[in-house]
Amino acid sequence: MNRRTLLRTATALSAAGLATGVPTATTTAATTATGTAASSGSGHRAPLRAQVVLFEGVEELDLAAPYEVLSASDHFTERDVQVRYVALDGPRTVTAAFGTRLRADHRWAPEEADFLVVPGGGYARREDPGVWAEIRRGALPRALAAARRPGLTIAGLCTGVMLLSAAGLTRGRPSTTHHRAQPDLAEQGGVLKKARVVDDGDLVTAGGVTSGLDLALWLVRRELGVDAALGLEAMLEYEARGTVWTSQGLY
Repeated sequence: MNRRTLLRTATALSAAGLATGVPTATTTAATTATGTAASSGSGHRAPLRAQVVLFEGVEELDLAAPYEVLSASDHFTERDVQVRYVALDGPRTVTAAFGTRLRADHRWAPEEADFLVVPGGGYARREDPGVWAEIRRGALPRALAAARRPGLTIAGLCTGVMLLSAAGLTRGRPSTTHHRAQPDLAEQGGVLKKARVVDDGDLVTAGGVTSGLDLALWLVRRELGVDAALGLEAMLEYEARGTVWTSQGLY
C-alpha cells in the first residue's frame, strides 16, 4: 500500500470509528485489504475535477462549504480529487460579502472540470457587489451558458442559482434556491421543487447558504459513493439534512 492509500485508510478508519463506536484496531486488517483491492481496481481513473467560482461579493459560507467538503473527499476515495477556485477574469483576488479577501489562482476553464460550483451572495443588496451586479454586467451568465457540455455538471447554491437562471440554465428545469429568491426563480422559468438539493442530472441546485454542505455531500455520494459521503459526515461532525430531489425519486 502506498503512502497516499495508507493516509486515506487511516483517515477513513478514524472517521468510521467515531461514527460507529467500533474500535478501529479490530477492523484494520479488513479495511487495509479492501483499500488495496480498491486501489488495484480504480487506480487509473481520471481525477474528479471541481471548480468553485469566485466573484466580487460572493458569500463566504456559500463558497467555503462546498470547497472544503469536496477537498476533504479526497481522503475517502482512491480517486484523485482536485478542487480549485476560479474567476472569470483570470487569476485574481476578490473581496467576499463580509470583507474576506480570497485569491483565485486558476483561470476560467470549465472545459477542464467535472463539477462547476456557483455560490451566491449579495442578492438582498442590489447596488452592492454580488449576484445582481454580475447579472447586470452579463459576462458571468454568458460564460456559464457557454460552459455547458457533456460530462460537466453545473451546480448552483443559494442565490448563485439566480446566476444560472440569468444564463438560461434553469428554464424548464427542476431547481431550487434560497427561499427569498424562489419566487424570482419560478418567474424566470425554473420548475421549483421543495427540496434542499435538486439533482436534474447535469444541473444540480441547492437552497440557502448552509445547503452548500448538503450539495457537496450529495455530489460526493453521487460520484464517489455512499461510503465516501458517510465518512465525510463523520469527519465533519455534520449529518446531511433535508430532502434531495432526483428524477428517480426522493432521498
